[in-house]
Amino acid sequence: MIKIENLCFSYEKSSTLLLDNVNVTIPKGAYLSIVGENGSCKTTLIKLVLGLLHPNSGSIEVAAKKVAYVPQRLEDFNSEFPISVFEVLKTHAKALHLNVNQAVEDSLKKVNLPSFKNNLIGNLSGGQQQRVFISRALMGNPDLIILDEPSTGVDYKSQQEIYSILKTINEECGINIISIEHNMSLASKYSSHILKLDEGRVTLQSCEEFKKNMPFLGA
Repeated sequence: MIKIENLCFSYEKSSTLLLDNVNVTIPKGAYLSIVGENGSCKTTLIKLVLGLLHPNSGSIEVAAKKVAYVPQRLEDFNSEFPISVFEVLKTHAKALHLNVNQAVEDSLKKVNLPSFKNNLIGNLSGGQQQRVFISRALMGNPDLIILDEPSTGVDYKSQQEIYSILKTINEECGINIISIEHNMSLASKYSSHILKLDEGRVTLQSCEEFKKNMPFLGA
């Protein structure tokens, strides 16, 4: 799905490399969680994959026709604005030239929120809001969904619901998932692969391999 070769990156070409000679292939069908300490360039790597940043050297090949992105709790979203879930999704469906009613219904079913269509989004819990934004990303049948810490700011039960939905989307809908994570316990439980960033270098492992090296997570 994604092939990264000899990737080097710094924000200023004369400065220290933040990503140094990265080589990794993310397989098709993966549910990949990206983990690492704060400042380990998790978001930077995602921006490079999305084409929002460009490497100093090396290459990134993304074998996906459609890529959707869910940022961290949509920082610019005003939850106090009086708009319904349907209206939030309608605008995106129209932009993709979809049948609005069908697209909204189908996408909300995938995140287990069909009965919330007419609710004001500001009245939803943080976890429910995040599921609405995931449903929006599902419109147009993307090959790949990239998420930036999808469980940030939501309670543990809602986190489990979000990760379970992502796993179902990955396995039953055949959509590749890449998610930046801070919760290694849940990431290792629901993902198929873990990519760990450490001082500009990456290690890609199956979740089984990762948990063997992190015994406190459980094998």
